[in-house]
This record gives sequence, structure tokens and C-alpha cells, in this order.
Amino acid sequence: MPVQINQQSSGLLKWGIGPKQGWAWAYSRIRMDIIERIRTTVESTPIVLFMKGTPEFPMCGFSSRTVKALRSVEAPFTTINVLEDPEVRANLPRYSNWPTFPQLFIAGELIGGCDIALELHDSGELDRIVREVQKV
Repeated sequence: MPVQINQQSSGLLKWGIGPKQGWAWAYSRIRMDIIERIRTTVESTPIVLFMKGTPEFPMCGFSSRTVKALRSVEAPFTTINVLEDPEVRANLPRYSNWPTFPQLFIAGELIGGCDIALELHDSGELDRIVREVQKV
């Protein structure tokens, strides 16, 4: 029986000898590669914001407000535009156990989304956390 390889609309590949054999392995292997890529980004970047759009052109109000909060405390941060990377957009919620965007990570830890970032900003905690990360 020939091996079947099909590319899905999501860009993922599924393969198998029959309609069910092997496909789950292919999906899980690709997902693990994406999860590892996310983990590497989160662990190697002091402050990273996974957002819709870019800081200059945010594509949602929540992402825009989170960028403004980070900029107001002069945080040096990196952004990942999840709209340009559908694999990250689909798998980051599995990695972080947080369903929505944006997602702010500081020192490898999920801080949360827009509401939490704004609460931390308003209380002065965001500034303190950013200063601590900059010391390291």
C-alpha cells in the first residue's frame, strides 16, 4: 500500500499508509516542533509579547493597549505577530494554557493578557518587574 501525504489548509502535513494510520504521529511531531520553537523564544527573550499585528500597526485594541503599557515603562520588548505565523497562533494557547491574545511573557513566565498587563501597569508592578528583569 503506498504512503499517503496530504498537506492541510493549516500547512500541517499528515501521512499514513491508510486513512488513519500514522496521521496522529505526524500531527503531534509537527506540534512538538512548534511548541519547542515557542519555548525557545519565551525562555531566551527577557520580555516577549505575542500579539496581533506589530507595535507600529497593532491589529486589535488589546494588543495596542498592551504595547502602550510596555512602552510607558520603557520596557525593551520583542514582539511576535501571531497573524503572520498561524502555527504559533494555533499552538501558543496550548503551550501557555491561556486562550487569548496578546500574551505577555517576562523572564520566561506568562504574565497574562491585556487586562493583567494593564492592572500591573496601573499598580506600578509592571515597572518594577521590568526593572528587575533588566538587572539580570
